[in-house]
Amino acid sequence: MLELNIPGWGEMQYQHIVFDVNGTLALDGTLIEGVARRIGSLRNMMDVHLLTANTHGRQAIIDQLLGLQATILQTGDEARQKQKYIQKLGAARTIAIGQGANDALMLREARLGICILSVEGLATETLLAADLLMPDIHSALDLFEKPIRLIASLRK
Repeated sequence: MLELNIPGWGEMQYQHIVFDVNGTLALDGTLIEGVARRIGSLRNMMDVHLLTANTHGRQAIIDQLLGLQATILQTGDEARQKQKYIQKLGAARTIAIGQGANDALMLREARLGICILSVEGLATETLLAADLLMPDIHSALDLFEKPIRLIASLRK
């Protein structure tokens, strides 16, 4: 569990972190270099969840590399499926990370929504739904190794 006291937000305890896969952790269906090790470290802190429509059909390989089992979304209305997943986990204890248009609702629903700028792009509605924008997935993952950065960016 990650515990933070962010001025203006209060005492927060995060139990879950939810990632979009394609565009966020992977590019063109291939896991971004260095992500597997970093997700492995994060698993010692929080429960890690992966959500994907499996657009490139390579999720089984990504799951194997990460040692996780992704939730494969049904085709159609992926945004609502992601939002409902966050609700089921308990939004107040959840961090969500994504960049695509179908990630906007989950970032808005989660207690902390982090949007990343991806080579694949960044949907404007997702940017506006986020609490924080990071330049890439590695910078976003750095926040959990150095959580004072979260406090510095989010304090009010």
